[in-house]
Amino acid sequence: MKIGMISFAHMHAYSYAHAIVKSQDATLAGIADDVKERGEQMANEFETTWYANYQDLLQTDIDAVIICSENARHAEMAIAAAKAGKHILCEKPIATNIEDAKAMIQAAEENGVQLMIAFPCRFHAVAGEIKERIDNGEFGQILAINGTNRGSNPGDWFVEPKQSGGGAVMDHTVHVVDVMRWFMPGAEVREVYAEVDTRFHDIPSDDCGLLTFEFDNGVIASLDPSWSRSKSFPVWGDLTVEVIGTKGIARVDLYKQNITLHSDETMKTTREFWGSDSDQALIDSFIKSVKENTPVPITGEDGLRAMEVALAAYHSSKKLQPVPGTGTTSGQFKTF
Repeated sequence: MKIGMISFAHMHAYSYAHAIVKSQDATLAGIADDVKERGEQMANEFETTWYANYQDLLQTDIDAVIICSENARHAEMAIAAAKAGKHILCEKPIATNIEDAKAMIQAAEENGVQLMIAFPCRFHAVAGEIKERIDNGEFGQILAINGTNRGSNPGDWFVEPKQSGGGAVMDHTVHVVDVMRWFMPGAEVREVYAEVDTRFHDIPSDDCGLLTFEFDNGVIASLDPSWSRSKSFPVWGDLTVEVIGTKGIARVDLYKQNITLHSDETMKTTREFWGSDSDQALIDSFIKSVKENTPVPITGEDGLRAMEVALAAYHSSKKLQPVPGTGTTSGQFKTF
């Protein structure tokens, strides 16, 4: 199976490219990036061909693409890939607005290709363990879920709303909402209330927020999706989910698997992650679905539902009141 990478604008692209190279079932057949220096550097490192125009890559005999561009370009690239008959793994969030997300889903369906959204948190071993215990009824009826996804400010286009679709709330909300939906199949967010602000950095987008929402199965949830970690923080950030049930409580910390390193070379203390490689598992899952022609585990619809919650959070913050959650939002939910 031949896979092409479209853009290295997102930091996850590097890890995904490594995962393709490590896979026994796929090859990295080309890299398209309109930033010449970056594209050539990555193509040289991964010993493949660089394309200045992603349309040229789509004209080759690749089977699939992984899109890691700026968020605002996801729809354009994914729709073009679908029309070219290429299967798609797209970095989160699926898009920056609902219309684009739906157009991506429709294009994939009409052209008979798979569309998968990159939510690697589902593939962490500890997340899978809790998911299995929830499914087995070990925690009884779920009553509430508390989540965090706090990190450092990534800067660059991430803080430019026209390219990213928002700030920290758009960047970090989707990961945790997807995990919560995965823990409770069929449950959707009914209502969202959020406070969103810019308090940690001098940037044109939000860098913090506090979201509370209610699922249509009665579960209440909260989330801190901030860029509140300093550049010198020992790890990039965190992702935690606490599940509160009638029979027990479980707390997932996806980045707890680390070694504390005191380095004379950097004069810093860092926590080096050694745990399960969720990015590799994400790529392997995508490859398996395409090769076996089986449904991808994280669909475009999953991506849409997670993004809707982030958009609803921005809307709620502006209105200073709760707003409807997933499945009822429309194009008037603009972040900025």
